[in-house]
Amino acid sequence: MVDSTLDQVGKNLSEAMRFLGEEQREPEAATERQHFSRSCIPGPLQGDGQDVATVLRLVHNLIHEEEDEEDKPSQNRMQNVGEHGQMALLGHSLAAYISMMDKEQLRKLTTRIQSDTTLWLCRLFRYENGSTCFHEDDRDGLVKVCRLVINARYEEYATEGYVVLNTRQPVIYQSASCRPGLGQHLCSQLGLPLSSLCTVPCNTLFGSQHQMDVALLEKLIKEDINAGKLPLLLIANAGTPGAGHTDKLGRLRELCDQYNMWLHVEGVNLAILALGQVTSSIMAATRSDSMTLTPGPWLGLPAVTAVTLYRHEDPALSLAAGLTSSHPVEKLRALPLWLSLQYLGHNGIVQKIKHATTLSQLFLQKVQSLTCIKTLVEDESDSPVVLFKFNQEESTASSESFCAGEKEVLDAFNRWLGEELAELVPTSGIDVVELEDEGTCVRFSPLLTAAVLGTREEDVESIVEKMTELVFVMSSTMSLREDFREETHKRSPSLRYINEFAWPGLGVVRYEMQANGMDEDRKKQEQEKINTELLKKLQELDTDILFSTGPEFVTEQGCIFVGMVTDDVDVSDLVDTIAALGRDIEESGKVLQNMTEVVRKGILEAELQLQKANEEKLMEEGMLRQLPVVGSVLNWFSPIQSSIKGRTFSLAAGSLDSTEVTYSTKAQADRPSLQDTPISSSKKLPGQKLFRRAGASTDFTETSFTQAEASFQEENPTGIGSSINPPISAPTPETPHHTSGDLVPEKNLKSSSEIDDLEASEEMHPEGQEAEGSTR
Repeated sequence: MVDSTLDQVGKNLSEAMRFLGEEQREPEAATERQHFSRSCIPGPLQGDGQDVATVLRLVHNLIHEEEDEEDKPSQNRMQNVGEHGQMALLGHSLAAYISMMDKEQLRKLTTRIQSDTTLWLCRLFRYENGSTCFHEDDRDGLVKVCRLVINARYEEYATEGYVVLNTRQPVIYQSASCRPGLGQHLCSQLGLPLSSLCTVPCNTLFGSQHQMDVALLEKLIKEDINAGKLPLLLIANAGTPGAGHTDKLGRLRELCDQYNMWLHVEGVNLAILALGQVTSSIMAATRSDSMTLTPGPWLGLPAVTAVTLYRHEDPALSLAAGLTSSHPVEKLRALPLWLSLQYLGHNGIVQKIKHATTLSQLFLQKVQSLTCIKTLVEDESDSPVVLFKFNQEESTASSESFCAGEKEVLDAFNRWLGEELAELVPTSGIDVVELEDEGTCVRFSPLLTAAVLGTREEDVESIVEKMTELVFVMSSTMSLREDFREETHKRSPSLRYINEFAWPGLGVVRYEMQANGMDEDRKKQEQEKINTELLKKLQELDTDILFSTGPEFVTEQGCIFVGMVTDDVDVSDLVDTIAALGRDIEESGKVLQNMTEVVRKGILEAELQLQKANEEKLMEEGMLRQLPVVGSVLNWFSPIQSSIKGRTFSLAAGSLDSTEVTYSTKAQADRPSLQDTPISSSKKLPGQKLFRRAGASTDFTETSFTQAEASFQEENPTGIGSSINPPISAPTPETPHHTSGDLVPEKNLKSSSEIDDLEASEEMHPEGQEAEGSTR
């Protein structure tokens, strides 16, 4: 007999997943999302209820709200949930339904679910006679384990509480490569002082620099015992969060047995325990007292809890520590994982983990062939985490330090490399990590991302292909940074080189205006305007080089950040262009300022001349003629003959001139013709980008140049506006000599009398027509 409610839960979940997962919506739905994005301010709860479709549509709009605002697909789009993922989501729905069952029936069902899941996980990961604790936060299992150990080592802790800890202060040991903030979280949850946390440094001379120094750990344990403290628990790593290295778990197990300490292991490499062949370093984790697993990322299961496997014989202490619960509803946390494990089966689980390790090995083999990439792998034969970085010493750049702060520059380049790879190949799961000794590195950890993102071997090929292109650009940029710096210094004080080590590019430059005697605040404002306009000019150029204002937080403001370049870039030409454009902008500003001053002085002079002309008119006509009624009568009886003197104000000269010349010649004096304006022409080939050295690229050969020139001449037979080989005007000979081979059209020849008549007719044209003709 099939439960109709269970069947309906499954159908509702499938319908909801289908609705929320739709990428293409009809225009009506898109319009509704846009309307919703404009009115997404929280409001009061509506009085009438809404159906399931309306609520799901609201959730869909919230998910895709950012895409509608930016009018483009979001990079952080939800991943496609497969059938095994839907089983995990179904588990959450079923848990809510099962929680309403009868208490006795609920107890039997939850006990069966937890028992099955515990048995399967212990067999999968080779952890015999273990118990399980399911928790949402992957740190909660360790917190509860610490409570268990405190209850076990301090017999009176259950009755006396924290008072018994004063007799012998407990000490928790962790590696310096542990997760950041893990020890502080433990002390906060357990109510222990930070002095109870001891961080053990990693190896410095022998072994991996990301492994705990066992000899130093033993020394610290002895010092704490001599100080009257109690060594309580040791946190070891089977795959550090940054580099993915594994501590010497076998040696640490012996040390914990010697000093009666609890050994807890965590890390991504614990997933390898499910494979058929496991190295001894990872196999030693099965002898630990407890270990935390995160099957959700390993198997691509959404919203699945983390699991802590532990061994302890006293169930009462486990209950007091919170590792077990007497409430059946809390045991339902295992239901999503229980369903997913059954759906995948043993072979499916092993296959997913095996696929991730295969991807890492394939990527490691390919990335080691790149000459400018340094790999930081603990065990190349079986490493699920590949850590690598761009190294200047391995590249084609000079081995000498090109400037101060080389480490910061390399960190910036590696950060750029990781971000570019993650953007170019989104399914790769590439991320950037910061290590204390190695600096910024790029990490490929398919165990954490492959099952969720669906990474395949084709994606590994794409990563290596893109990395080869990016590394070539990075090597070229690194080798030209010093040239850019020197060329900028040569053009000092017009250009100033800025040592911005955090910028992954050719360099940072700022144009310095030459203004002596100007106020510093005003000079800073004017200089910022010039550099802003200069950046716009550079961004409008036809070039592949990226010019920007740099990161959001920079030490220097008003600078031009030059991005990555290839090896065929002419750095000298690039710097010359920046300096020339900056000078043009500065001179244009000076011309505008001078024109403003000239116009202001010209206006004052014009006012004085007009005032003087009015005084002369008054002296000439007399006082009576200025009266309104008397002047009109006097002018009627005795008209005065006065010539009207017009005035014209020249903006170029800033002076007030008479219009007698204008009216006599019908033309503006000293009016420049537009034909006299020089036309600048560029010598680059069609399709060729700026700042490329001649002959550096094989795309522009002599044949292609000839073909481009011929095709351009066919499109422009008159040669007007030609940017390839502009015509050079030859001097006109005094006496033309025509040979028999010269072909001169008769219609283009005019006699001297016809030319004189033409000039005379042009002088008789009205002023507006003449002005129009002068612009032809």
